[in-house]
Amino acid sequence: MSLAVLYSRALSGMDAPLVTVEIHIANGLPSFTIVGLPEMEVRESKDRVRSALQNSHFKIPAQRITVNLAPADLPKESGRFDLPIALGILAATGQIPKEQLDQYEWAGELALTGELRPIRGALAMTYHASQSGRSFVLPEQNAAEAALVKKVTIYAAQSLLQICAHLTKQKLLPVFPNTADNEVATENQHFPDFEDIKGQAHAKRALEIAAAGRHNILMTGPPGTGKSMMAARFPGILPPMTEDEALESAAIQSLSYGRFNIAEWKRRPFRAPHHTASGVALVGGGSHPRPGEISLALHGVLFLDEFPEFDRKVLEVLREPLESGKITISRAARQAEFPADFQLIAASNPCFCGYLGHPSGKCQCTPDQIARYRGRISGPLLDRIDIQIEVPAVPQEELMRQNVTGEKSSVIRTRVTESHQRQLARQGKTNNRLGVKEIDQYCILDTISENLLKQAISRLNLSARAYHRILKVARTIADLSGIEKISNQHIAEAIQYRRLDKQ
Repeated sequence: MSLAVLYSRALSGMDAPLVTVEIHIANGLPSFTIVGLPEMEVRESKDRVRSALQNSHFKIPAQRITVNLAPADLPKESGRFDLPIALGILAATGQIPKEQLDQYEWAGELALTGELRPIRGALAMTYHASQSGRSFVLPEQNAAEAALVKKVTIYAAQSLLQICAHLTKQKLLPVFPNTADNEVATENQHFPDFEDIKGQAHAKRALEIAAAGRHNILMTGPPGTGKSMMAARFPGILPPMTEDEALESAAIQSLSYGRFNIAEWKRRPFRAPHHTASGVALVGGGSHPRPGEISLALHGVLFLDEFPEFDRKVLEVLREPLESGKITISRAARQAEFPADFQLIAASNPCFCGYLGHPSGKCQCTPDQIARYRGRISGPLLDRIDIQIEVPAVPQEELMRQNVTGEKSSVIRTRVTESHQRQLARQGKTNNRLGVKEIDQYCILDTISENLLKQAISRLNLSARAYHRILKVARTIADLSGIEKISNQHIAEAIQYRRLDKQ
């Protein structure tokens, strides 16, 4: 029977569902038909495959060729199915053996010469292929990122002829070595160091707490106080990425950019979109849903400078992912879900002119103007930001002091990592992800702490969400101190980080 069956992968959001490629050669007038909900790039595959086979000196049968991409209800896009289709035709016509085809999964776009071109989302495909037990064959340009997945055997090929030589055992393809063992840049040394920042002890303490518990933070202060400077150094104090976190982050970048830069392995992403960015740019979208900035910042930092200058509708789309850690993009024809477990660092001026509270007294804004400027950030969004601090201007004397360095990022990072480990050992997650029941279990207060928190709720008119976030921040402060029970000092400090609730 002139039938061959191979396996490949499609892309649907972060998922890479299995696609069975069936090729049948039948008698009849010469034709080449692809079925199974193929999009334009896939329908054009028949021309690329035909030319690649001819230029590689293979025979194309003058018969009826039918290609089925199953399941039929899953949209198929891009040129990654060129390689399995070409191999299926060769196997169905007896030009290569078909016995070993089911031991591999195949993906690659063919040039007209038979050379293999790189594909998008290779890491996402191999990540899911690792659970099937089959090896993966793909273009050489994608092999380095695909080999970051340890549980799958990767074969890299330059051309269709190389793969055919492997299948006929004339010249076997070497197994591509695993690249995750290189442990590139695990110490985050490429980020600037906190020791460059003069003064701002209160802000640096707040950022340390935010890093330890993965809390979102908003810094408000006049221009030139070091907000952007501290944000750029923040990823350098975050704990090291786990293997799973690094793979997820790399997969989402491979999906978006087409390829993943191996030099970025285990580096926390730092995304800083301009305030003119649209809602689609921030959360993702398009007719073929692609990840946005919040997904590209997965397990890293999303820095939004000039926070109130973002369009209000754009900011409001952050509310759901900040709470859930994922984003679902729905379109008429399809739906895609992307992870969005990022840490938000926002910076804002206190008013229109930016100099409210500055020692120079330059601010001329009226109370109404100040209120209108702060009103650009909605209450529900502000409620979801755990830590809100004011960053004052650095005194002239402290700024001009020579040879004075602050605490190194590596020292801060050690404390943050120790606190992070305590959280994982106790509850299996960071404090920012604690649910209501878990807060009741791990954030137990004594009588003094309870009374203090009751007074804060009454005076500041705190919401239930703000109440829970104060408890989570207090839990992180206690963890940084190595203390199991939350005390009134921890509660008092956590309340101080709700500055905007007092205004």
